[in-house]
Amino acid sequence: MTKSPKETGIEKRILEKLHGKPLELAKMIFTDPEIVHFQNYANTVSITRLNYNDHGPVHMKKVAYNSMKIMKIMHEHGFKFSLEKDGAGTFEDSMVAVLFAALIHDIGMSIGRENHERNSAMLANSILTRILAKIYPDEFEKQIIVRALALECISGHMGTVKIHSYEAGVVLIADGCDMEKGRSRIPIMINDEPKVGDIHQYSSASIEKVNILKGENKPLLINVEMSASVGFFQIEEVLFKKINASTLKPFIELSAGVTGKETRKYLH
Repeated sequence: MTKSPKETGIEKRILEKLHGKPLELAKMIFTDPEIVHFQNYANTVSITRLNYNDHGPVHMKKVAYNSMKIMKIMHEHGFKFSLEKDGAGTFEDSMVAVLFAALIHDIGMSIGRENHERNSAMLANSILTRILAKIYPDEFEKQIIVRALALECISGHMGTVKIHSYEAGVVLIADGCDMEKGRSRIPIMINDEPKVGDIHQYSSASIEKVNILKGENKPLLINVEMSASVGFFQIEEVLFKKINASTLKPFIELSAGVTGKETRKYLH
């Protein structure tokens, strides 16, 4: 299936950030037919059938890009993720688990919205098993560890279940950070009748930019720029709830504001 310029662009940006096993993994995933078809059909169900926002390949790749950005900022700050803290793996292994999880975390939308994170984990299990055997061909224990961690990242990305690893906390936040106006553009264009849930689309449409940066007082700063105050709904009902459920919450500064007006600080 032909990929859009937007999708190939985000793929290029992801690849530029990676090396070693994460780079090898990303190249495999971007060309894997099963994953590509799941990503595309998840978007068909989300937008066409359910009148929801983007949950397809562009969204999943944006979450992957956000995840890699978060992890690198934290790593440069000297932060140790759970695999390294537990003595079960390296920072590279954590990158593999988070990257893989982010790139397939919403494939459960191909079944439906309800419990889609659990359905994503169910569908992902065989995919993880198949591809991690190629990434860690002589390390069966590592395959098991990284698969289990990736499944935690996937099943925990909605903040509906308790997560325990820092890696799962990354995917939660990275997912919440993909709320810029382009994500809601298609459903708004194809539906002009008011419906339940429109507030999510219109609040998302006011989000101009989400900046993931090094913090001043804490390792990570998330700053949201918006064109209208309706965007605060997206901050408070989506992003802040995900940060609140994340294991990384103590390490995050969060601010948001309408362009030209005072910035509101949620975490500092």
